Amino acid sequence: MANASVLAPLRRLLNPILPARMRAGAAIVPVVRLHGAIGLSSPLRPGLSMSAVSKTLERAFAVKGAKAVALAINSPGGAPAQSHLIYRRIRALAEEKEIPVIGFVEDVAASGGYMLACAADEIVADPFSIVGSIGVVSAGFGFDRVLDKVGVDRRVYTAGTRKVMLDPFQPEKPEDVERLKALQKEIHEVFTGLVRARRADVLSGDDDTLFSGEFWSAARAQELGLVDAIGDLRTHLRARYGEKVVMPLIEPKSGLFGRRLPGVTALGAASGGASMQIGAQIGAGAAESLVGVAEERALWGRFGL
Repeated sequence: MANASVLAPLRRLLNPILPARMRAGAAIVPVVRLHGAIGLSSPLRPGLSMSAVSKTLERAFAVKGAKAVALAINSPGGAPAQSHLIYRRIRALAEEKEIPVIGFVEDVAASGGYMLACAADEIVADPFSIVGSIGVVSAGFGFDRVLDKVGVDRRVYTAGTRKVMLDPFQPEKPEDVERLKALQKEIHEVFTGLVRARRADVLSGDDDTLFSGEFWSAARAQELGLVDAIGDLRTHLRARYGEKVVMPLIEPKSGLFGRRLPGVTALGAASGGASMQIGAQIGAGAAESLVGVAEERALWGRFGL
């Protein structure tokens, strides 16, 4: 008791000059940003993927004394497998560390982005955000008639009768489309099962509405039970944990010049050859990045963003 009486005045004296996370009485809620299209990446433009966010998530859940982990989500979706891998990693860490997770939707949490939100125990959406799109989509182009017009023969040799299924340079076959739709149905059933498992107690819409692939405003999503509350990260956390709540942003560790170039490790003695190799990688990466930008813009564009 004597020690406590001596330390209390000292804490009050030091409290104003200590870092926020060390101040007495301050709740800590680390924040992880999950922003961007999922699975769309290139050597020069890393996307939102399991490999990109895994370490960041681990660091967030390892913060000593954390009351919760907050996810700032802004994603139009993307690759189903990467969405699910990130979702599962969040849930595994939350259960292992016994820390609640709160998801905050910013512009959009749609398709795979909504799957990420379902990793949270509570979902809070900005009043202007867009939520939903619980469905599966595949899109592409057909170039078979273009080849005929320009007089180009495409020669493809395969082992396996279905290896070139849905080849964009060949006429579309009904049996290929049927197979694709069957695959989409399987993935959709897994997705809807995940949403039901995480939101079973609060979902209020019927399956035909909830799982049609439609998306809604935050207010309508709340009515359907897809989100729990309307608000923003800072206001919500202060209301729950007090005005002194500390919200450190946990960011990925950067490499040389603030960015890692995948496939580039170190320059050896043959610096000329290494430089040419790096130049080729950068050139290829730039081309891939342009394609990635177009694909990502198409995803965001569906939601008017």
